[in-house]
Amino acid sequence: MKPMRYTLRALTRLLSYPDEQLRSGFDALLVAIDEEGALSAARRNELRALVTSLQRQDPLEVQARYVETFDRGRSTSLYLFEHVHGDSRDRGPAMIDLVQTYEKAGLYLDPEELPDHLGVVLEFASTQPPALAKAFLVEVAHILNAIFSALLKRESPYAAVIAAVLELAGQKAQAVAIPVEESLDDSWAEPEAFDGCSTRGQSRPSEAQPIHIVRQKPIASQGVAA
Repeated sequence: MKPMRYTLRALTRLLSYPDEQLRSGFDALLVAIDEEGALSAARRNELRALVTSLQRQDPLEVQARYVETFDRGRSTSLYLFEHVHGDSRDRGPAMIDLVQTYEKAGLYLDPEELPDHLGVVLEFASTQPPALAKAFLVEVAHILNAIFSALLKRESPYAAVIAAVLELAGQKAQAVAIPVEESLDDSWAEPEAFDGCSTRGQSRPSEAQPIHIVRQKPIASQGVAA
């Protein structure tokens, strides 16, 4: 099996915030990917097209588009457990298990790093022998295909990076059905005061929900002086 260490690390960088330092190192990343030869020529050409696109555009526009793509939509989030557990309590234990997996292999994260970020996952995989790295990536292939599909729907060139990760896992990048997502602004918005009750979580959100006012029994006097 071909080594993939430097390819995985290069893909990690390509998924990072495109600041000036990253943009200046794009060509070196492509060279590392070409020299290792872990990806097919077609996939490498797609990554080259991504880099060319990012280099030709205005830096501020590239950065704004990155934030819009990865930080303002659940379906394209690079935090893998967001796609599995969302905001449920199950996410915490899953995080702990993943951190323990990393630490057993000698990888210790900065306290500010979250273990389920795809960049961290790829960095960990790059420290493993090719067979183990591939097996580790296969475990998250279904999530990667969902992200790939969401990026395709947005016509984002970053879909090429996810497709490359899937190829390293020995999986085919293929579009899958993804649910229509509510924007983060809408999902986090609080209902306006005196403008009706929120229907989120109700069994029949499309129907009017009656409000029942129950009169309570008067509380007996406790003999407290006014």
